[in-house]
Amino acid sequence: MQAACARAGRDAAGVRLLPVSKTMDEAHIRLAHAAGCRLLGENKVQEAHRKWEAMADLTDLRWSVIGHLQTNKAKLVARFAAEFQALDSLRVAETLDRRLQMEGRPLDVFVQVNTSGEASKYGLPPEDVAAFVRELPAYAALRVRGLMTLAVFSADAERVRQCFVRLRGLRDRLRDVAPAGIGLDELSMGMSGDYEIAIEEGATVVRVGQAIFGARSLPDSHFWPTGESRA
Repeated sequence: MQAACARAGRDAAGVRLLPVSKTMDEAHIRLAHAAGCRLLGENKVQEAHRKWEAMADLTDLRWSVIGHLQTNKAKLVARFAAEFQALDSLRVAETLDRRLQMEGRPLDVFVQVNTSGEASKYGLPPEDVAAFVRELPAYAALRVRGLMTLAVFSADAERVRQCFVRLRGLRDRLRDVAPAGIGLDELSMGMSGDYEIAIEEGATVVRVGQAIFGARSLPDSHFWPTGESRA
């Protein structure tokens, strides 16, 4: 990460590492906490909720939900998550906001954008994001922090890079038209195989799992709609 920041002329302090602990057991997570991790990313809401309950004694450990959310799981996210990085529908926004109001707390959120154009991926088409963002002030419990994307899974680094360039360009354009109170400072992009490219293109959050915790026993299709190799 430091090397990628140096290549891009960026301050390394401006990029946050989000370790992705999906499928990792409690022992591994406790080791990660002992090593200094205080915010961990999880794809599956119920798995993350179980871990939150099991490790309630780690009072400074927080959880970021980075996978697609169904509305019937919103109540769990509202109960325990510190961050939600996959907001891509007003129905989810409304349900989350209502549940958060009941919990009496806000939630940091990122709007997910489909920058690769793949039908199999979640996220809003780039051309729909401006209208979507204009609706978000109606949901007072959602604190919009920025945008998130998953790049195309490809050995062609330039194809991957273009997904990140697209997200940064979209964010820069939206800054001029976003409603008051909508934060667009953050760009969550880049995972184990492409985080250096993402940092070179402006990522402020990189979601890294296997490069930290090692290979998973479950196939990636268990977490992602395409079955591609991910965080």
